Amino acid sequence: MTPFNASSTSAPLVPLAFGDLQGCRTPFQQLLAKAAPPDGTPLWFAGDLINRGPDSLDTLRDVIALGGRAVPVLGNHDLHLLSVSAGIRKSKKGDTIEDILAAPDAADLIEWIRHRPLAHFDNGMLMVHAGVLPQWDVTLTLELADELQRALRAPNWKETLAGLYGNEPNRWKPGLKGIERLRVTCSALTRMRFCSADGAMDFSSSGTLASAPGGCMPWFDVPSRKTADVTVVFGHWAALGVMLRDNLIGLDSGCVWGAKLSAVRLARDPAGRTLTQVDCDSCGGQRGGH
Repeated sequence: MTPFNASSTSAPLVPLAFGDLQGCRTPFQQLLAKAAPPDGTPLWFAGDLINRGPDSLDTLRDVIALGGRAVPVLGNHDLHLLSVSAGIRKSKKGDTIEDILAAPDAADLIEWIRHRPLAHFDNGMLMVHAGVLPQWDVTLTLELADELQRALRAPNWKETLAGLYGNEPNRWKPGLKGIERLRVTCSALTRMRFCSADGAMDFSSSGTLASAPGGCMPWFDVPSRKTADVTVVFGHWAALGVMLRDNLIGLDSGCVWGAKLSAVRLARDPAGRTLTQVDCDSCGGQRGGH
């Protein structure tokens, strides 16, 4: 007969997933305390750990200190930090990444960010920062994310990063190669909100569902989306707020805008998922958050 303790400790802990932190350290600490996940619980982060909030450096250090428990994917603001550090882009008004760039261990911090994944899949859950093109299934999504991850970890990563900017090509074609292939992957995984039924991305709107450009819809509402058979976890879309469907978990609830920071327990069964939130008064009023 199996002792009770042996069987009870063998069950994997259900991950807890956080929306965009964006340097909002105090709400993050409050949310982690409120959710009170058991020791060892994997903590997933849907990208944009830093920028626009007041404590980018300390927030980044908090996540790094979690060690292997922390599972973040890269968001557009994280890539922006890499680009500024590499001299590819200049800081924008409202950026709060100077403390990271000026830190004595800035090179180590940049190296850590550069080695984070663009997508993470485990136990039927696929996490990305922004979205997944409707023509991609999980296998292709992970394959493309891995190509981009390896390119950003390679010695010529700065050259790759410089080539990721731009809105074209705006749709996936299997024959895409080189930097255009990487750019489409990056645009979808870190920037996309709306696209057409055939997967043409439109970056002209970052508003609510009602602001969809003509002929477009939210990427997750495209009929026959090939990741509809798994649960996709994402952030990026502050105007959307928390979205909980059986196969979709949107986590960006606009903390950096003074709204809320959200975390969801990622149970396979939707009935077992729990949402925990804290107010973000201490982080609100940032301009140009997304």
